[in-house]
Amino acid sequence: MSDRLTVRKTYKLYVGGKFPRSESGRSYQVSDAKGRFVANAAQASRKDVRDAVVAARKAVAGWSGATAYNRGQVLYRVAELLEGRHAQFVDEVGQGEGLTRAKAEAVVDAAIDRWVWYAGWSDKITQVAGSANPVAGPFFNLSTPEPTGVVGVLAPQASSLLGLVSVIAPAIVTGNTVVVMTSQDRPLPAVSLSEVLATSDVPGGVVNILTGHTDELAPWLAAHMDVNAIDLVGAAPEQAAALEEAAADNLKRVLRRPAAEPDWMVEPGLERILTYLETKTVWHPIGV
Repeated sequence: MSDRLTVRKTYKLYVGGKFPRSESGRSYQVSDAKGRFVANAAQASRKDVRDAVVAARKAVAGWSGATAYNRGQVLYRVAELLEGRHAQFVDEVGQGEGLTRAKAEAVVDAAIDRWVWYAGWSDKITQVAGSANPVAGPFFNLSTPEPTGVVGVLAPQASSLLGLVSVIAPAIVTGNTVVVMTSQDRPLPAVSLSEVLATSDVPGGVVNILTGHTDELAPWLAAHMDVNAIDLVGAAPEQAAALEEAAADNLKRVLRRPAAEPDWMVEPGLERILTYLETKTVWHPIGV
């Protein structure tokens, strides 16, 4: 039998529910934990960031206007599809993060469970974050949470799937849309997640996934005037302060970069959900 050449894959971006090539035409090599070539990934440009924000903004009205129950069902469907591609994600996580198969399986299981956990909060967060306020007068005074809009996410650099899920799901479950910069060196689980999203019920534009160099694109995402909030968990330490300053220009909500990447296996709280919510307060007269 003659030897055959390996077909080297070149993955694309995921913007507006489609898979475009980078506007710049650039790509970069992705290697496994041992430095061996795995695939090529699109290297997004500033123009790709702008296109992703436009797609995310267009999707806000429809996604935030869906019922909380519907969003929960849509997210749960994503978890079902993740489960169906379990073996693929185990291979990619183990390959990229240098984990044994048993540890990679535990990470993928946790990622699927984490997605389900956030899906379950879709129709419950209002009861936790909202309130009926006592007032001195014949009025009802009600506070209710609403999505903030477009959220920029610098995904965790080390945890290519569990960390990724842990920053995307809490942003979109309440009606926000996201533009995600993946882990620079471990982007393949994010690429596979985009394929899952494309075949799920998540509307195009709700999640937009860009691969490339984080330090190149993060400033454009942080400074973009149509991005309402940004998660800096995957930012480089030396870049974090400048990104916060850029985000201040349009008063973005900022989830600051932690001193060290969190242990994503720990059960999350509600911080990330609450960070991307605005509180709307309504007064209504009590009927006679």
